[in-house]
Amino acid sequence: MSRLIWRKSSFSTGEAANCLELAADPTGIPHLRESDDPEVVMSTTPAALRAFLRAAKAGELDRPGG
Repeated sequence: MSRLIWRKSSFSTGEAANCLELAADPTGIPHLRESDDPEVVMSTTPAALRAFLRAAKAGELDRPGG
């Protein structure tokens, strides 16, 4: 895998170690990792990532009573 340029949410401030980071490889495949365990990388498809982000923004992944 080529060297990826990782980005984290603007909601993650400072050097917090609990951030989800996102990068895209040269072919456009998105990769995700947790900043406190950067060696573990998950890859997905652009369509699956869009569906996940849409559901998260809509609150569909919120826990009841959480």
